[in-house]
Amino acid sequence: MTRGDTLGMWKRGAGTLYPSMFLVLESATRHILPMNKFIVQPDPGDLRLTRPVTGKDHEGREVNIDVVMERPLTLFLNGQEIVTMMTVGDYPDCLAIGYLLNQNMLHGDDVVTGIDLDEDLDVVVVRTERETDFEDKMKKKTLTSGCAQGTVFGDLMEKFDSVRLSGDAVMKTSWLLALSKKINAVPSLYLKAGAIHGCVLCEEDRPLIYMEDVGRHNAIDKIAGYMFLNKIPAQGKTFYTTGRLTSEMVIKTVQMGIPILISRSGFTAWGVDLARRAGLTLVGRARGKRFIVLAGEERMVYDANSGGGDVEKKDDTEENGNDSASCLVEAGG
Repeated sequence: MTRGDTLGMWKRGAGTLYPSMFLVLESATRHILPMNKFIVQPDPGDLRLTRPVTGKDHEGREVNIDVVMERPLTLFLNGQEIVTMMTVGDYPDCLAIGYLLNQNMLHGDDVVTGIDLDEDLDVVVVRTERETDFEDKMKKKTLTSGCAQGTVFGDLMEKFDSVRLSGDAVMKTSWLLALSKKINAVPSLYLKAGAIHGCVLCEEDRPLIYMEDVGRHNAIDKIAGYMFLNKIPAQGKTFYTTGRLTSEMVIKTVQMGIPILISRSGFTAWGVDLARRAGLTLVGRARGKRFIVLAGEERMVYDANSGGGDVEKKDDTEENGNDSASCLVEAGG
């Protein structure tokens, strides 16, 4: 079997069955008002996502810790190889669809006829009714500052400048405080093993879909794909991320039509510039009762006591890690 073959490990499409790990109740696909629990949340007990490793600590004592898995996944769209991503390995269907959506290779009205996964070859193939050919598009790509190497293609900004985000959306400071508390209290791979990023789709003060991956761009793509496959609208939604507010995070949030992006981490200059250009509300350093808004301040409603205290310790590895540069590197085809 070659990478271009029909891979038949599992398939999502008309007349096919959904594996149980991807099944979502129909009621979860509507605009979600009564939700009090996550639709999707991390599963730190999934043994496929971490493995135990033995080493020694600073005093020479033997220690056993869990480390996050990192696997290659090569994505095909119909017969064309698009990219190889490094991923923790869960929700490959959502990751594949979300990546294609956020690169403008898949349209919101496209009909996906199948998604084939071959775990032995580490390949996922997305099939659509519409014929596709992105040879020219892929000749120019930009490598982003995202960990696990994010990529965006040449015409991405064309759609970015055409997006009009909702002017009616608001973020109450009481919702922001509640979201931070709920998200930080959820069992996650980050709490179990670290070395991973999380993104959460929220509505008002309710976190709905929480995805993790070794790259924050993967986590946001998984949510984009999940929303597409389960017909969840962007209306009334907010994004929360554990990672820095970079240009890539801003671009993908805008592409998805979500007007508010929040992080407990900091900003890059280009991320701020793009958020202001798009009219995106950009909230960073959201820790405890404190936060900073550098774009879209008009959506904030200050209804909670912001007085001192309850501030988490700054994570220097996140703010000042090796991949903190905000510049992009142009790569020829």
